[in-house]
Amino acid sequence: MCLERRKFGPLGWNTPYEFSASDLRISKDQLAQFLNFYDEIPYEALIYMVAEANYGGRVTDPQDRRCIKLMLSDFYCPEMITEENHKLSENGSYVVPSDGNKQDYITFIDQNLPLNDLTEVFGMHDNAEITSAINVTRQVLATALTMQPRVTSSGGKSQDQILDETCKSILSKLPKQFDMEYVEKRHPITYEESMNTVLLQELLRFNRLLEIVRSSLVNIGKAIIGEVTMSVELE
Repeated sequence: MCLERRKFGPLGWNTPYEFSASDLRISKDQLAQFLNFYDEIPYEALIYMVAEANYGGRVTDPQDRRCIKLMLSDFYCPEMITEENHKLSENGSYVVPSDGNKQDYITFIDQNLPLNDLTEVFGMHDNAEITSAINVTRQVLATALTMQPRVTSSGGKSQDQILDETCKSILSKLPKQFDMEYVEKRHPITYEESMNTVLLQELLRFNRLLEIVRSSLVNIGKAIIGEVTMSVELE
């Protein structure tokens, strides 16, 4: 829900956030732990962990963090357990399914939930769908523009030539990879210097990043002259 709310642009979030599947997975694991550990469900603690730590860790705007708390309060509440088929939206299009096995839940999803998400499940008016439709249209048109035929620029160079020169320019400016053997000797991992562990981890990540950037630029140059296929990743 937090992830899908981004499609509404500023109506969904003041700032777009890169929520990920790991945020959802961690929240699910925490929910299972809380349910198994406590006799009474600590709803406020659950909301705090998800809104402030898991998802809130990426949120920079106070109003967006407040929005996450309000959304969670509709799901982390006693009515989810005490009420049969508790409504999650005003008109009842979204309700909590009755207890059953895995197949019962799959059947419930197929037969009862709308094919397209309704704006009310996000706590919004129907007109919010207009903003979402405009954003999708702009993305489609932007993609279509990138697929236009390549033409020669005013300087007499084609887009392929410009791209090839840009790749070579970036390659010439890329720094060399860090010598990890030298770094390990210069900054050994000891009890007194625990931050050296972080240093080595970050240098390994940076080396991997440099390797990916360097190989991508080389492959783009090869793809321009037809030596390799222009894959989706290179495009």
